[in-house]
Amino acid sequence: MIALLRRAVRFYADGFRAMTVGRTLWTIVLVKLLVMFAVLKLFFFPDLLAGKDERQRAAHVLEQLTGRGSEN
Repeated sequence: MIALLRRAVRFYADGFRAMTVGRTLWTIVLVKLLVMFAVLKLFFFPDLLAGKDERQRAAHVLEQLTGRGSEN
């Protein structure tokens, strides 16, 4: 099993090492992923729980999951 895993890793490592155009394409893919997950998260997904204590966070999560707040 370990020998098979080593052969697979060596196969992919040799393939990536031999790439010329592929490196440029992988760079573009990684930059796009960085933009999608890092930059867009900052602008479109604010941290709604920031600045709240544990009780307020729990009440907010309960309200979002069930549609009703806590009765405390």
